[in-house]
Amino acid sequence: MLGFDPNCHPYAMKRGPVYAKNGMVATSQPLAAQAGLEILQKGGNAIDAAIATAACLTVVEPTSNGIGSDAFALIWTKGALHGLNASGPAPQELSIEAVKARGHETMPAHGLTPVTVPGAPAAWAECSRTFGRLPLRETLAPAIRYAEEGYPLSPVLGKFWGRAYRSFKQRLTDEVFSHWFETFAPKGRAPKVGEMWQSPDHAKTLREIADTEAESFYRGALADKIDAFSRKYNGFIRKEDLAAFSPEWVKPISIHYKGYDVWEIPPNGQGLIALMALNILQDLDFPEKDHVETFHKQIEALKLAFADGNKYITDGRFMKQSIEGLLSKEYGATRRALIGEDALTPAAGEPPKGGTVYLATADGEGNMVSFIQSNYMGFGSGIVIPGTGIALQNRGHNFSMDPNHENALTPGKRTYHTIIPGFLTQEGQPIGPFGVMGGFMQPQGHLQVIMNTIDFQLHPQAALDAPRWQWMRDKTVEVEPTFPHHLAQALADRGHDIRIALEPNGFGRGQIIWYDQETGSLVGGTESRTDGHIAAW
Repeated sequence: MLGFDPNCHPYAMKRGPVYAKNGMVATSQPLAAQAGLEILQKGGNAIDAAIATAACLTVVEPTSNGIGSDAFALIWTKGALHGLNASGPAPQELSIEAVKARGHETMPAHGLTPVTVPGAPAAWAECSRTFGRLPLRETLAPAIRYAEEGYPLSPVLGKFWGRAYRSFKQRLTDEVFSHWFETFAPKGRAPKVGEMWQSPDHAKTLREIADTEAESFYRGALADKIDAFSRKYNGFIRKEDLAAFSPEWVKPISIHYKGYDVWEIPPNGQGLIALMALNILQDLDFPEKDHVETFHKQIEALKLAFADGNKYITDGRFMKQSIEGLLSKEYGATRRALIGEDALTPAAGEPPKGGTVYLATADGEGNMVSFIQSNYMGFGSGIVIPGTGIALQNRGHNFSMDPNHENALTPGKRTYHTIIPGFLTQEGQPIGPFGVMGGFMQPQGHLQVIMNTIDFQLHPQAALDAPRWQWMRDKTVEVEPTFPHHLAQALADRGHDIRIALEPNGFGRGQIIWYDQETGSLVGGTESRTDGHIAAW
């Protein structure tokens, strides 16, 4: 059992952990957390609450996700952990040759070209059908209400919205992007903090998804609209691609780390990177949290894991290296032996053969959900299907255009995916869901939060509030403005190229809910770097 003392850690500067008995929802936006709690109080379970929160986030935090997002989930229910992969594949017409024929040597970040099949609506419907208690009409009702009636922008949301608008206004000037501006900048500018924003189109689409259990999005009227827009502007995605998609229930993968099992979704997600790094570190001792040796070894292990991940991770059906080999103790020991006193430039090894939203929910019956949903790079592709509010993701941007690369673009293939939910158990019993959103920061955040929890016994809020670092490339490491200067200097002395960031927003945004087996209470932490909130009952 986790042994943290809620009163003794200096990192929970803004707030302490939150305790509750009957239910808890933790996410990056207060209105969405409250929507999940509303569903719990209406008799829904943690799965219903997660669906409600996820759908609401497409409305109240569109800077990070949308109806056209992908999603992944880890669900603890009925004594077992279940994994759901709702990331869509590349359209059948999307290929390396087709992209190069349009003059691109790398996959573009915006427009219709990088759009793969969105999985989020199917994820909501699948979770509801399989484990939910309430109908989808009821769980999506809060999101529909906020879309129809509007809501005032919160501070961090307003900042990122304004930043995205300024960038898009300069870069996305083609007609295909006009509907993004009509939807998200209806007054010819981004809405301001505290200003009301509403989208009747969002509401109409969410209601149609609820009424048809997402069938309309993949095989009905909404699919027709996506297909027609894609054809009009020479995109690749077609109704046939949408109709062929269904989410996949997958077996979660794990590593045993110092008495606990840390769980992630298997590839195509990058959760494997967090597990590889923990596997490298698990036989090492760490003197204390704020020590140069601790940070140095964490960074070095993470770099080695990323080198392997960037080389080997793709759609699991296409991986040539086995997950078992990459997570084997023998391979972990081989990689661990590379960590010395000085910073190294990482390279992949040879293992033995063989803009995102995160939310966590729990109820009083023992159900717990770790759910993550995202467009990519903020607002995603910059494409909004007219009259629907559907902002499409741009996940295809991560495909390689090198036909010999593991993650090479292939029709019908899922790309290397950044979004990853996490879950922690001990001796077959749930401790709870955790996650840190934010592109390639995510496995780095998972590593830091889990070690803060297990190695240094920080409570959930302190584990999230502790200053973070982020490996960028080669020997370059960014640290937060609050990162201790003497430790940054000590890392620089070991050869790390340390760069101090001007603000903390690029270091991930996390949520944690733990179940205390001794007291039967839920204890949660939420991200202080954003508009994070815990709604508890």
